[in-house]
Amino acid sequence: MANIRLIARLDIKGPNLIKGIHLEGLRVVGDPQQYAQDYYQAGVDELIYMDIVASLYGRNNLADIVKRTAENVFVPLTVGGGVRSGDDVRTLLRAGADKVAINTAATRRPELITEVAHKFGSQCMVLSIEAKRSSPGKWEAYIDNGREHTGLDVVEWARRGVELGAGEILLTSVDQEGTRKGFDCHLVEAVSSAVSIPVIASGGMGSSDHLVDAVRAGADAVAMADALHFKRLALNDIRQSAFAAGIHVRQP
Repeated sequence: MANIRLIARLDIKGPNLIKGIHLEGLRVVGDPQQYAQDYYQAGVDELIYMDIVASLYGRNNLADIVKRTAENVFVPLTVGGGVRSGDDVRTLLRAGADKVAINTAATRRPELITEVAHKFGSQCMVLSIEAKRSSPGKWEAYIDNGREHTGLDVVEWARRGVELGAGEILLTSVDQEGTRKGFDCHLVEAVSSAVSIPVIASGGMGSSDHLVDAVRAGADAVAMADALHFKRLALNDIRQSAFAAGIHVRQP
């Protein structure tokens, strides 16, 4: 069994690390590079940087932050927000990103998934899905930081993303995001059972038990923000709890 990856998610607005609830009510947390460095030293497996206002302006502004982070942090780095073309992907990879997460542009032009996978490899192409529950057992994919409907069924969109060449799915529950009440495990299970690629559960981590629940629902990795940013949980404690529950995690 492969190790379950523990990922720190850092949502960025301008130069600042920010955090909200349901992707709204954003508050400034601090310097993203300092937090990234701290998580790296604490043994995090990967980092995700998301420019959460990039789609509004049609561009990703994280290249400089990524470049400075990559000089001192040596774990895989996924970058997303406002990525619209192969040139955008190339810019971020040259800055030091290992993978690029795409949401809005992929829903508007799905062939972009295939283009990125062919040019840079499917392992680089992360399909970012922001999901909101629409009815019991059903979720709709949203864009623009959880604000705009797409009309796409999340599970069907995930399946299509795989067919088009995505190598991983970043699955964010807008309903659970920032609540610390746990992941939407029904959502995680529905998507994980429908696709053959790794699924990162994001949105709702508030205790080590929530990680266990997400993994048992099928997640290959969990992304954490609030729990780490505000020191509600420590990475070492999360690892020990996962290990005690029989979940394989990397021991730094």
